[in-house]
Amino acid sequence: MKVVENRNELNNTVADLRSSGRSIGFVPTMGALHEGHLSLIECSNRENDITIVSIFVNPTQFNDSEDYKRYPRIIQDDIKKLKRVKCDFLFTPSKDEMYPDEDKREFDFGNLESIMEGAHRPGHFRGVALIVSKLFEIVNPHRAYFGEKDFQQVAIINRLTKLLNLDIKIVSCPIMREKDGLAMSSRNMLLSTEQRDNVSIISETLFDSLQKKKILSIAETKEWVIRKINENPFLEVEYFEIVDSETLNSVNEWSQVVKITGCIAVQVGNIRLIDNIRFYS
Repeated sequence: MKVVENRNELNNTVADLRSSGRSIGFVPTMGALHEGHLSLIECSNRENDITIVSIFVNPTQFNDSEDYKRYPRIIQDDIKKLKRVKCDFLFTPSKDEMYPDEDKREFDFGNLESIMEGAHRPGHFRGVALIVSKLFEIVNPHRAYFGEKDFQQVAIINRLTKLLNLDIKIVSCPIMREKDGLAMSSRNMLLSTEQRDNVSIISETLFDSLQKKKILSIAETKEWVIRKINENPFLEVEYFEIVDSETLNSVNEWSQVVKITGCIAVQVGNIRLIDNIRFYS
């Protein structure tokens, strides 16, 4: 695995690889890698000749400066994990490398940026779009891999590729979970022991809601999930929305569309966790 810090060096390397007929897979991350990230890399390895991983904690997607400061940065541990899987290039740019000048671009994501994560994290998706568009320009991959835990983000990235007319296939990969069901996240390592002992209730409640669907309306299911999680003193639901899996618009009846997803954000002290569940097979 070669570690590259300079964007021009990586861009030129990729150009040579593409000209030789190699297919490029790309896994953008903010580091603090876990098995969920590694599953994305393994998927890229199966589908491409070359896999490139980036690690960059992107300041423009944090609307809370303290959250940005808290975000775990453990690059040496990350490198050890990457050596366990086939990673051809690791891109670790500095802030100045990615943002030499202020980037004032704006993107029109329609309703996607005004609901759920967009409503609760103003400017977040603009920051995601800024960094992902920059990384796509540098890496110029054939395919890019994202985890379905960030369900709304995947929709944003798909919309971004259409807005910018990019010939990149966006591949979404299933949520990876801990043994107790908690969705894998880099933020999990920030949880205290006591918090960690309680957060499995989030996924337990989501999976239980699949059965509640049989007897409760959508409104009743939402109310049940929120009440069940909020009963735990360590947890506070920020939102739980049941949406059309394709458009992310809210649905009011189970029969309204075929593919329905429940998306949740839960505050655990000063740590914010997200998850989602499919209400279809």
